[in-house]
Order: sequence, then C-alpha cells, then structure tokens
Amino acid sequence: MIKYILKRLLLMIPVLLGVTFIVFFILNLTPGDPAAIILGDQATAEALELKREELGLNDPLLVRYFNYMKNMLRGDLGTSYKNKISVWDQVWDKFPNTVILAFAGIFVALLIGIPVGILSAKKQYTAMDNVSVVLSLVGVSMPNFWLGLLFSLLFALKLGWLPSQGMGTGFIPLLRSIVLPALTLGTGAAATVVRMTRSSMLEVIRQDYIFTARSKGITEQEVTRRHMFKNALIPIITAVGLQFGVLLGGAMLTETVFSWPGLGRLMVDSIGSKDIPMVLGAVIFMAVTFSIVNLCVDIIYAFVDPRIKSQYKTTSKGVV
Repeated sequence: MIKYILKRLLLMIPVLLGVTFIVFFILNLTPGDPAAIILGDQATAEALELKREELGLNDPLLVRYFNYMKNMLRGDLGTSYKNKISVWDQVWDKFPNTVILAFAGIFVALLIGIPVGILSAKKQYTAMDNVSVVLSLVGVSMPNFWLGLLFSLLFALKLGWLPSQGMGTGFIPLLRSIVLPALTLGTGAAATVVRMTRSSMLEVIRQDYIFTARSKGITEQEVTRRHMFKNALIPIITAVGLQFGVLLGGAMLTETVFSWPGLGRLMVDSIGSKDIPMVLGAVIFMAVTFSIVNLCVDIIYAFVDPRIKSQYKTTSKGVV
C-alpha cells in the first residue's frame, strides 16, 4: 500500500507540470496587458513600460515560464499583480472557506442521492423510479449558477428566509449563509450520486447471494444495508470522490453567485484582472487537491473491499 501511495504521488509531478504549462501559456497568450489593467486607462506609456519591467513581462515567454517553475519548486508561487500579496497566503486564506462549502455540498448530495438511488433501484420501473430518473437527468443538465439564482430569488428575495450573499461569522450566521450555496452544489452532485447508486444497486440486487440472504429470514432492511449497499459501494465511492474533488477544486460560478469568499471566486476575480501568478497558484492548488482526493478514494477502496487490498499486497510482492 505504501509503495502504491508513493507511486501515485510521483505520478502527480507530470500532471502538475502539464497543468502549469498549459495554463501559463493560455494566460500569457490571451489578449490584455496586466500592466494596463493594474495602472488603469490613464497610465502613461512610460509608467506602463516600467510596470511591465517590474513584473518581468518584457522577458521572452519561455524564460518567464522557466523562472516561474524554478520559483515554484522552491515553494514560491509568486506575488499577486493586483495587491502585492503572496499568492500562497491568499490561496491558503480562501481554501478553508471552499472546504466548508464542499463538505456542506457533498453532505446534501449524500443525503439526497443515496436514499433516492436505493429506493429507485428497489422499485425499478415504478412511478418513483421514473420520477427519480427524470429528476436526476434534470439535475445533471441544469447549470449550477442558474439554479443558484433561482434559489436566491425564491428563498432570499421573495420569502426572505435566508441571506443570498456572503459568508456569515459565527455558527448560526454561517449555517444560514451556507444553506443556499450548499443546496446549489449538492443538488447537482446528488443527481450524479442517484444515477450511480441506482445502477450499482441494480447490478447487485438480483445476485444469488441476495436471494440466499432473504431465504435465511434476514429482514429486508438488513439485506439492503449489509448485502446490497455494501457490495455496490465501489462505484458510489468513485462518484462521490469525483464530485467532492470538483467541489474542493473551487465551485467558481456558485461562489461568484453567492459572493462566497472561497478559492473559486478568488480565481474568477484574478482572471478578470489577468493576475497571472494568482490564477496559476490557484490552479496548481486545485490540481494537487483533486489528485489527493482521488488518491484517498483509491485507499478507501481497500477498506471497503478486502479483495482490492489483497491485490495491492500481491502487486507489491511482484505476483501477477
């Protein structure tokens, strides 16, 4: 297992290099002058030239890329063009807010997705199954920002129950402010969880050991929990892990709609001001986070299914 984890960590290196290379060149080749954005329309040509020299924008593109990579390997993600603050400090300051929102969103997704998926599979081709399939398709297809705007119009503007902007300070204000963005993120993720749970349960539900368990007089609730759901967990864990990785990577549009001070909103604002170091730092942090989440999902597999753990042991011994 340790060898497998180390191998996965080493594989993150080419992923980060590829992500950094693509994002760096895309940002630098898109129209717009960071110096002009920083100084404004009234800046003189001399001031713009001095600012470009200060930011290193007059160097060739490849030179700038290699300088950035050299600094990144030393743990220096650069300084923001916009506010002259360390990129690492800003990313680390915003990331906990994104973590809170991601956990809230995935909690909503699990709360809705798993029970509905199980019931849909056990009542296949009934009215409930058809409704859940249609709603899951709608949830997958519906843009998060549009759903967020609908929630804001209904619960904040019309009913006045919940705030539509910002992140509250204190336990109760935080809970009230996180409800709408968590529902927005969780509803879309729940649709994926419903579909994956349903399909996984349908593969298990007609297996011989399920009929054997029922013939022994085990209650239907126990059969569902111990025999059906447990053996259908691997694809569900995959779906949940991917959704959680996406949410941790920064739900940019949702954070922007609700003015949530997270990593996604920080990156959107940085793209608008062409703050290249800030965008690069946020993207690198997102890529690392997503890779770590995927690694954690693979490790969870071994605890859920002992057969996978035995495969890790066999592979480490060199046996095929």
